[in-house]
Amino acid sequence: MISDKFNWRQFLRNIAVIAIPVALQNLLTSTASMVDTMMISRLGETSVGAVGLCSQYAILMVAGYWGFVGGGMLFISQYWGASDEEGICRSYGLMLTCIMTVAAAFSSVALVKPELIMRLYTDKENIQAIGVQYLRIVGFAYPLQLYSICASTLLRATEKVKIPLYASIASVFTNIFMNWVLIYGHLGFKAYGVRGAAMATVCAAAVNVIIILVGSIAIRYPYIFRFKAHFTWVKDKVKEFFIKCFPIIMNEVFIGIGNMTVNVVLGRQSESAIAALAVFRTLEGLIIGFFAGFSNASSVLVGKEVGAGNLDDAYEKAKRIIPLCMLTIAFTGLLINIFKANIIHMMGLTGTSFDIASYIITVFTIVAVIRMGNWCMNDTYRSSGDAVTGTLLELIFMYIMVIPAVTFVGLKLKLSMYFLFPVVYCDEIVRWIIMFTHLFSGRWVRPVTEQGRAKLLEFRKKHGIKRRKSSKNSKNLISQ
Repeated sequence: MISDKFNWRQFLRNIAVIAIPVALQNLLTSTASMVDTMMISRLGETSVGAVGLCSQYAILMVAGYWGFVGGGMLFISQYWGASDEEGICRSYGLMLTCIMTVAAAFSSVALVKPELIMRLYTDKENIQAIGVQYLRIVGFAYPLQLYSICASTLLRATEKVKIPLYASIASVFTNIFMNWVLIYGHLGFKAYGVRGAAMATVCAAAVNVIIILVGSIAIRYPYIFRFKAHFTWVKDKVKEFFIKCFPIIMNEVFIGIGNMTVNVVLGRQSESAIAALAVFRTLEGLIIGFFAGFSNASSVLVGKEVGAGNLDDAYEKAKRIIPLCMLTIAFTGLLINIFKANIIHMMGLTGTSFDIASYIITVFTIVAVIRMGNWCMNDTYRSSGDAVTGTLLELIFMYIMVIPAVTFVGLKLKLSMYFLFPVVYCDEIVRWIIMFTHLFSGRWVRPVTEQGRAKLLEFRKKHGIKRRKSSKNSKNLISQ
């Protein structure tokens, strides 16, 4: 249990062990995206905008599978804390099955109906034509990318964070090299332009999978190849998995639809604004990359303590890691603002596009401190068994506040990106106040393991958390 004097040194060391490799991995991925954008920028702003809009389809795919990643992280991290190997394998198998189903669906649409996707995101025919070429190839990368994400989630949740990092390093360098070869036509290859960028993405995704599998074999990792255990499912446990995943899945699906609606409105802006937005999305990945390290550390460390029955430890760690996350994001945003002009120039933007990109990056780096704090709290709640609170808040504010405001400003008033972009984040501060209050309430501690459930009544009594009237016994506490 946590002592009266909190051990900050050990706490920060534990965070660093998980957060730094994950942050580096995401930073590498974001850097690769920046290099992609820089290389594609030589083909013109129209190509930059087209590939940027294609990435929004991939983000919609994230909405389709991220609920299963969140559910998998919840169960695997808690079973890891309880040393339940069968629970780990079963949860991974369920997560893998669901995620690969999503991959097959999105890949099929990208390969068969890319025109439909591009018409949805923009009304500019020249951008649509380039995007169709890109999607017809990059669709082959989606199953590979999603398998890597699934395996990486398993490895991270069991505190094996180096293999995903090494895989990302190999993948990033493969992507950069193949971009150079295939976009411009080196080493005897034809110059494929935007199609070359898509081919490079497929090659990089394949390398990522190979390194993860080879690395797992090299360290004799006990969970990733236990296929029989992955697919030996018990009805009650499967039901519990989907009950916990369902709010997360619904959140990601409807938030994905909401974000798509917002992006459709943004896609009706000028070509200069669309190109600026594409560059911003790349830089946004840098901030999210730093944040993801803390979010993963929080999910694993807090979820592990909840699963092991150390509920007070989980509570105290969560109260400290969220402010640390926000401070880190503030520092990252400051660095990006200092160097943003040079970065934007390197990506080939000038004139109006440069001015718009500079403005929206400044706005986001300010908002990101609150936005990423909300995200980290939500991930922490999920790994601790509370998959409902963050979901409800995000959905309610997206559909009653953000979408109506963005639609009104962008389509009704037809205002420029300078007025429209800040409206996209108009809900963040209100959600943060509610989420931060929930953090200190302790109601988000909801174990799925027997060790955790055995300590739940004691924890709630200590912190003055009353049982809900609908609960009949201690087992019901998990669903409260």
